[in-house]
Amino acid sequence: MKVAVVGTGYVGLVAGACLAETGNDVVGADRDAAKIEALRQNRLPIYEPGLEPLVTRNQRDGRLQFTTDVGGAIESSDVILIAVGTPPDEDGSADLTHVLDVAATIGSHMNRPKLVVTKSTVPVGTAQKVRAAIAAQTTTPFQVCANPEFLKEGAAVEDFMKPDRVIVGVDSPEAAQVIGELYAPFVRTGNPIIFMDLASAEMTKYAANAMLATRISFMNQVARLCDAVGADVTLVRKGIGSDRRIGPAFLFPGPGYGGSCFPKDVKALIRTGHDCGVPLDVLESVEAANERQKRVLYEKLARHFGGKLRNVTVAVWGLAFKAETDDVRESPALVLAEQLLEAGAHVRAHDPAAMHSARRQLGDRVTYAGTAYEALAGAAALVIATEWLEYRNPDFGRIKQSLSRPLIVDGRNLYDPQRLARLGFVYESIGRPTACASS
Repeated sequence: MKVAVVGTGYVGLVAGACLAETGNDVVGADRDAAKIEALRQNRLPIYEPGLEPLVTRNQRDGRLQFTTDVGGAIESSDVILIAVGTPPDEDGSADLTHVLDVAATIGSHMNRPKLVVTKSTVPVGTAQKVRAAIAAQTTTPFQVCANPEFLKEGAAVEDFMKPDRVIVGVDSPEAAQVIGELYAPFVRTGNPIIFMDLASAEMTKYAANAMLATRISFMNQVARLCDAVGADVTLVRKGIGSDRRIGPAFLFPGPGYGGSCFPKDVKALIRTGHDCGVPLDVLESVEAANERQKRVLYEKLARHFGGKLRNVTVAVWGLAFKAETDDVRESPALVLAEQLLEAGAHVRAHDPAAMHSARRQLGDRVTYAGTAYEALAGAAALVIATEWLEYRNPDFGRIKQSLSRPLIVDGRNLYDPQRLARLGFVYESIGRPTACASS
């Protein structure tokens, strides 16, 4: 098929590269000339494992190209994916300005019947707004489809190529047939394409992310209670996760969720409920719990210094909101860094992929170390904020020798408390008893 993907950000770039990989002729269109020129040279704007080889190979083989001529890309294609951003508005609702601008552009370049697919995360009712925006510009027949993405940052290529399911909202057999053919290569192992109405597909995206955010906040609250009563959240997690009704996924406690999806989508769903007169009290509590959880690392650390962190140097491992991405949007690590700076501490940080992204927000107020161990120089404590693989089995002897005091605050529960105690550390984690050499 001839496919245009309007928007070359996270969703659009992954979708375009993966569709090209399965033999489609794909044009990625974006008005950002600098981004397009970089992509033509295989320089990606994001870090995502496995994506760069896909982009490089498919450009080389002629199945993938990039252009700033959005109208030309639309005219040359039979299927157009809208994959532009929907940033949160001041009231928490999703800003549809970019989506509807693209829809109007599609309408003005509708030179033959086409299928228009919304990949952007959009609230219920957007497909109908897209349809109206296109129809205002053309009398040529077209179909609209809602096809939300379910990509995990750090595993997006794998998720697109081998999806658990593909959610498709359609209101015509013709749209269902075209989108079914487009996704057929990705569901050969039997995972389903689930067809539904447009509104249900749009709601499914928000409901899925809200459910996952709820599990995270619930487990973080349980971890706080475990801290208070002396229980071990790791054992509690295993105990409840083995219940088939619950399952083990998204039950790992940590410093709170972040990234481009969960915070924005929870806010947007709360706002949709408010607009419809349906209070979503559970999600309001989820959001409030997450904001509290983002303070937990600072609070644990500050207790060891009597609340006095002025001129104390703290090493922070991890700046991205999760491992295998350079995304620092809503990252708990950046919240920690800001709290430390406000308290007068010096921050020495390391991240395998996200230091450039973090610098755009933190500037030069933080020292960025070339390696994880360089971040330890002169530090009185180490805080683990992101669960990168290279942090999981470090040289503890080297860490202890580098730190002025053997204190580790682990926001990802990467290490065994008893082992750290035997090695002479004071070790705090999330929802587990503090370990120290004298205990």
